[in-house]
Amino acid sequence: MTKLITLDFETYYDQQYSLSKITTEAYVRSPLFETIGVSIKEGDETVWYPQPEVKDAIAAIDWSDALVLGQNTMFDGAILKWRYGVSPLGWMDTMCMSRALYPHERSHALSSQAKRMQVGEKGNEVVYALGKRYKDFTAEELARYGEYCRNDVDLTYALAAIYLQRFPKKELKLIDLTLKMYIDAVLELDGDLLEKHLRAVKERKAALLDKVRDKLLESANPEHVQLIVSEGTDVALKKLMMSNEKFANLLREHGVEPPRKLSPTTGKETWAFAKTDEAFSALLEHDNEDVQALVACRLGNKSTLEETRTERFIATSLRGTLPIPLKYYGAHSGRWSGLDSVNLQNLPSRGKDANTIKKCIKAPAGYVVIDCDSAQIEARTLAWLAGQWDLVEAFRNKQDVYKLMASKIYHKAPEEIEKGERQGGKTVGLGAGYGVGWRKLQLFLKTQAGVEVSDDEAQRIINTYRQGFPAIPDLWEQGNRMVEALALGQKMPMDPHGLVWAYPGYGLTLPSGLHVQYPDLKRTRDEEGKAEWTYLSKHQRIKVYGGKVVENVCQAIARCIVGEQMLRIAKKYQVVLTVHDSVAVIAPEQDAEDAVKYVESCMSWTPEWADGLPLACESGVGTTYGDC
Repeated sequence: MTKLITLDFETYYDQQYSLSKITTEAYVRSPLFETIGVSIKEGDETVWYPQPEVKDAIAAIDWSDALVLGQNTMFDGAILKWRYGVSPLGWMDTMCMSRALYPHERSHALSSQAKRMQVGEKGNEVVYALGKRYKDFTAEELARYGEYCRNDVDLTYALAAIYLQRFPKKELKLIDLTLKMYIDAVLELDGDLLEKHLRAVKERKAALLDKVRDKLLESANPEHVQLIVSEGTDVALKKLMMSNEKFANLLREHGVEPPRKLSPTTGKETWAFAKTDEAFSALLEHDNEDVQALVACRLGNKSTLEETRTERFIATSLRGTLPIPLKYYGAHSGRWSGLDSVNLQNLPSRGKDANTIKKCIKAPAGYVVIDCDSAQIEARTLAWLAGQWDLVEAFRNKQDVYKLMASKIYHKAPEEIEKGERQGGKTVGLGAGYGVGWRKLQLFLKTQAGVEVSDDEAQRIINTYRQGFPAIPDLWEQGNRMVEALALGQKMPMDPHGLVWAYPGYGLTLPSGLHVQYPDLKRTRDEEGKAEWTYLSKHQRIKVYGGKVVENVCQAIARCIVGEQMLRIAKKYQVVLTVHDSVAVIAPEQDAEDAVKYVESCMSWTPEWADGLPLACESGVGTTYGDC
């Protein structure tokens, strides 16, 4: 019978050697690492084992039928596997469960969870362990530390007992799979190629910032130019980019719509350019290195994500294989996001060396990497959920839907659509499906398709899309009704399939058993006096409307599909990474052909609850992730 073991390690840390300063991988693999002790709960008893007893206590447990539960299992699991050679049956994690059940809470730390769920109070004994090796503890101090650790384990166990009453089993399997991508690290890194890439990244950043500086100086107040220049390039750039309008225009020139927020003081919309604005900070991890550089400069950061990530990869390559740190339920939709200062969700896709860092990630000897991506899964999900059956049939018949979009826009037969027009059709299909207005579409066409259109033409395209696919705008209206239903405490379906329901007190139901949540809904008025809904997320008010609801739900459903497909793949091959709607696995070289067929069959499979939704995929195979 499977048993549950809850545990928590206490380890040496100091001012510089801590999880707040370095990655989990660097911390656990460091020569500075030392276990102070561990608390283990099996059954009703929680026991503290100080350092001299740890190895024997771990060796005495049969881990082959054990599910290991932790609060930060990526950390404790890495210690258990990398330091003590233990591979249990599976992994569980309360932090992961908390993110899925309470996605809009700012903190999922043990102390925050314990307070929220009223299961007890976390102690602070760890503060007094700063800089102390095991030998530095007195018997009394060690006993207090042991009680603190035992309490953490009991809190973790109590939280899990509450969460498991309503946590879906399939999602528990996805938590386990996410943790295994990190703990069972098998991918390798090419250190020499990473060094070369780092040099190229630094050279490109310097050239870009020089170019931006010169451009901004041309438009700056002449009386201030000399003073700014005398303070140096970095200071000059930062000061010049403090102009919100200038900086917003710089972002637009690089294909990014500047983020905005509701001011907590005025209630009016304003620029979200502060370090504390999540949408802005997220641009530090944009897949375009130029955008990273601009945002880093505005915030006063010396390095871009691409520089620091490459440096971390180089350091990791010297210590061992590459653990894949992914934040389970990192996004509103439930999709995974980056974690531990290593975001693999946005590896460079633009620029001269767009694929270089991916080529630095290698399969172990004798294996290949297979990367399989769901084809147009959001667009397919949107058409199916809305009941836009002609579009669903086009997907089912493997027609080029982007050409079909373009044919409606440009009034041409699909076979007459040219490459640039098809790109425009793709941009419209991806943007207009969630209710984007003509001005944003105009920007998308320019930055993503390289097509400039007039105001009148942008409006015509939007109207053509909405008239050509009327079930989709109808779904936006239903999205508006769903928000009102949640606010008024009414239960009602969103789609013709009856898959998504407004469920008061929880949110919008998902096939996973979890919910798209909009806590503390309030009706307010914008600057023009127009009524709008907002909800509270991590202490900020966020606007929500029909098109945004449809976007959230479609992305969440797509994530549910990919999650179930990933579990099917994992029955036969080791999953090593997931990025958005793709799944990467490793397989023996001699089995590559069969493995590709199996993975593609899984990624084309439609769950029973999505009957009638045609899915497809495309895959690549190679000895490196970049070769896929």
